[in-house]
Amino acid sequence: MSSSSLPLEGMFIAVTGPSGSGKTSVCKALLGMFPQLRFSVSLTTRPPRPSEADGRDYHFISEDEFRDRIRRGDLIEWAENYGQLYGTSREDMQAALREGHDLLLDVDTRGARALKKVLPGGIFVFVVPPSIEVLERRLRSRGSETEETIRRRFDNALAEIREIVWYDYVVMNDELDAAIDRLRAIYVAELCRRERMMVKIKPFFD
Repeated sequence: MSSSSLPLEGMFIAVTGPSGSGKTSVCKALLGMFPQLRFSVSLTTRPPRPSEADGRDYHFISEDEFRDRIRRGDLIEWAENYGQLYGTSREDMQAALREGHDLLLDVDTRGARALKKVLPGGIFVFVVPPSIEVLERRLRSRGSETEETIRRRFDNALAEIREIVWYDYVVMNDELDAAIDRLRAIYVAELCRRERMMVKIKPFFD
C-alpha cells in the first residue's frame, strides 16, 4: 500500500531504542504530557508480565492468530524478538490517523524501517544511552539474566544503534528528565510544522 493512499489527519511518532536506553520511561512521560497523543498498542505472542494489562500495554494473542494476521496482510509491521512475535495492526493504526489522533509507537529498528516505507510522513526518533559503558551497566543492573543473555542483548543493542543514521532525531538519555524534555520538544516542533498547520491558517489566505 502506498503512502499516498492513506489520508493522514493525525501524525505518528515512532520511537526506537535498544534495551538499556530508557526508551519506555521517556515514552510514558511524553504520553502523560499530551492527552491528544495516544499509545499505539502492539500485538504480541509473549505472555503478559504481572504488571501488564491486555489492551493497555499489548494485545496478547496466540502465535496462530498472529501468523494468520500476517497472512491476511493485517500487520503494517512485525518482527520476532527472542522467540516472540510483535507487530502493529494496520487497521487500528490507519483508523486512528484518519480520525485525527496522534500516535506514539514503541518499535524496534525493523519495525521502524517497515513503517517508513509505508508511511514516510512519520517522525522517527532514536533514544540512545550516553555511552557504551552506560549501556552495558544498565543491562547488567537488571540482575536477573545470565551472562549469555546480557551479551546477546548488548550485541543486539549495538547493531540497533548503528541504524541511527536514517532516523530524523536522536534523543540522548544521559539524564531522564532532560531526555523527556528533548522528546517533548520534538513533538511540539512537529505539531508546528507549516504543512500540519495549513488547515488552521488557510482562512488567512482566503
